[in-house]
Amino acid sequence: MLRIVSLIPSATELIDRLGLTPFLVGRSHECDYPDSVKGLPICTAPKFDPEGDSGEIHDRVTQLLRSALSVYRVNLDVLQALAPTHIVTQSQCEVCAVSLADVEAAVADELALAPSPQIISLQPNTLTDLWTDIQTLCLTFDQDPRPILTHLHDRLDQLQTQLAHRTRIPSVACIEWVEPLMSAGNWIPELVTLAKGRIVLAEEGQHSAWLSWEDLQAADPDYLIFMPCGFDLAKTRMEVEQSFQKNDRWQTLRSVQEGQVYLTDGNQYFNRPGPRLVDSAIVLAEILHPESMPALSVNRAWQRF
Repeated sequence: MLRIVSLIPSATELIDRLGLTPFLVGRSHECDYPDSVKGLPICTAPKFDPEGDSGEIHDRVTQLLRSALSVYRVNLDVLQALAPTHIVTQSQCEVCAVSLADVEAAVADELALAPSPQIISLQPNTLTDLWTDIQTLCLTFDQDPRPILTHLHDRLDQLQTQLAHRTRIPSVACIEWVEPLMSAGNWIPELVTLAKGRIVLAEEGQHSAWLSWEDLQAADPDYLIFMPCGFDLAKTRMEVEQSFQKNDRWQTLRSVQEGQVYLTDGNQYFNRPGPRLVDSAIVLAEILHPESMPALSVNRAWQRF
């Protein structure tokens, strides 16, 4: 019988979409969607205090990485008791979740599990990678990928139809971390393009990159959209308000002067390479083209600053 442990939120969402939640026996400390998974045993924990502003969190994580330490720990006792047949993890970002190396080390060196669980590692950098990850999970768990892939593609096609008449393509900077500045990469440029925007300071499929103030000021985007990794709307608003109070350079940007600054729930949407990336593209379209898109997710997924 299947006993699945998911150590990344996006995989937990995919597992739910595939109807496999009854076989999910454990989760990471960050897996919180859908609500039904919140009661499952937690198999990971951060090695740093996740509270505080983005500058404080950055300093703590940087110190761990400089010491050649992983950012998260696997709770071996919990994993041992769960005796999973499959563990889903990732090799995309060592700061975002437990890494493949951490899981492999735990299974090989620490856990006396017989037989050893199958480890499935996901590594999405683009939307195409997400489609591949869906196929990988479906193949692993003997599911048909066509229904979920068709549904997601149909929603994107519908979005393109809604925006087909839009000729204005505004420039957009997406900020994934505030202190220090980081521009959102990977799949975010694709989402901006799907929402009829033009991304600046990021490239499709490339990891999110640290950003200088000089580069941001030179790009001077029409829209500034904040999506800090792991932050919900309330925490994003607090973070941005604090940064704006401390740093006058924000006021030099045209997007700030014209009131085109937006906050999003990056934790639930943009940061998770799962099915809700399609929702994230729709959120961007609501922000960039309110004339064509009803604001169905305002105050849930995004707010104007």
